Amino acid sequence: MMPYDYDLFVLGAGSGGTRASRVAAAHGARVAVAEEYRVGGTCVIRGCVPKKLLVYGAHFAEDLKDARRFGWDVPDDLHFDWDRLRTNVLAEVDRLNAAYTDTLNNNGVTILHARAEVTGPHSVRLSTGEEITAERILVAVGAHPAIPDFPGNEHGITSNEAFHLPAIPKRILIAGAGYIANEFAGIFHQFGAHVIIMNRTQEILRGYEIALRDRLLQISLMKGLEFRFDAKFEHIEKHEDCLTVHMTNHEPATVDCVMFATGRIPNTTGLGLEAAGVELDNGAVKVDADNRSTCPSIFAIGDVTNRIQLTPIAIREGQAFADSFYGNKPTRVDYGCVPSAVFSHPPIAQVGMTESEARQKLGSVKVYSSDFRPMKNVLAGRNERALYKMVCDGDTDRIVGLHLIGPDAPEIIQGAAVAVKAGLTKADFDATVALHPTMAEELVLLR
Repeated sequence: MMPYDYDLFVLGAGSGGTRASRVAAAHGARVAVAEEYRVGGTCVIRGCVPKKLLVYGAHFAEDLKDARRFGWDVPDDLHFDWDRLRTNVLAEVDRLNAAYTDTLNNNGVTILHARAEVTGPHSVRLSTGEEITAERILVAVGAHPAIPDFPGNEHGITSNEAFHLPAIPKRILIAGAGYIANEFAGIFHQFGAHVIIMNRTQEILRGYEIALRDRLLQISLMKGLEFRFDAKFEHIEKHEDCLTVHMTNHEPATVDCVMFATGRIPNTTGLGLEAAGVELDNGAVKVDADNRSTCPSIFAIGDVTNRIQLTPIAIREGQAFADSFYGNKPTRVDYGCVPSAVFSHPPIAQVGMTESEARQKLGSVKVYSSDFRPMKNVLAGRNERALYKMVCDGDTDRIVGLHLIGPDAPEIIQGAAVAVKAGLTKADFDATVALHPTMAEELVLLR
């Protein structure tokens, strides 16, 4: 008889958990996955995918205005229907949820629609009361939005609820200045809301190249977004038809909606991990290069760990785990040169080290840049400039960082990230013929 009910039990059917489950089952393992909400996880259900669809919708606001300069007769009284966009976005979420579910079913994975808690190195208990054993347990439960602790915080929402709003608020205050805050700031602004970004420090997008951060701030201010720096919540007053936000160092702000975008917290509370000998680091599961926790039979991947909180990372970790332990293909994820993007208006994308990081690590660096006005913006009469920046090792000429802000920057950085990952030099870029007329050609013309 088999000593365990399953070879692998996965907690969470998000991007990482789904990939690990599917691949492990394809390798012949007996796999079960517990998901208390919907198959697909944060990215598919209430994160990257629906947010990017809102970004697409928001871009039409500027595109329709610009269209007049390109010869199109666009009426002045254009009407935006939030209900229609929201309905279509949520329908796409439903489609993806079904597709992810079918993928698991087609690979023989048992899906259990329940919450699971770890009760030992090889056992879990479902919210239904059922006890299940497994040779290995994989924790892939992701993270959730952090909500600041202060009087009146129950009147705010997070990105989870943003996709279900009954209407676009006329005035919204977004707390935080990371990628989620700046992305939703651009979305709500383009849909006609007055946006206030409130941050407890004086900088936005910490960790991104400072020149790009400054450029986004400049453009955002020019578009009419309001920023309140060095501001901390004191309390929120709820009135019949609005909210008044009291904060330090600034006058109170009266808005229709408050959204918290102040970071994300791993979903480890009440999971029973400590009882099984799993050590946590500020709530995140500590893991080694093979995704193994301090309990030899329990592993973790994705946003629940103390590594990089990005969907493609979770997917790679899930693939590596399944291949290593069930496919006889030992694999480890390389966390160097991971590209990232902020789908702001305009978007930011980068890969590798910032100039500051490179100077601290390498000492000698060379920096090349191009500050230009995209062709489309010129004809549209839009005074919005793009900025590309390349950071190179001063001794070897090797490119160690690329940083872009401008239209389609995330699409451009993906291909360029391959070159940075491969260790190419500035000379290799210079030797490549420019593709004209494009914005991407600036990468091989940097001075």
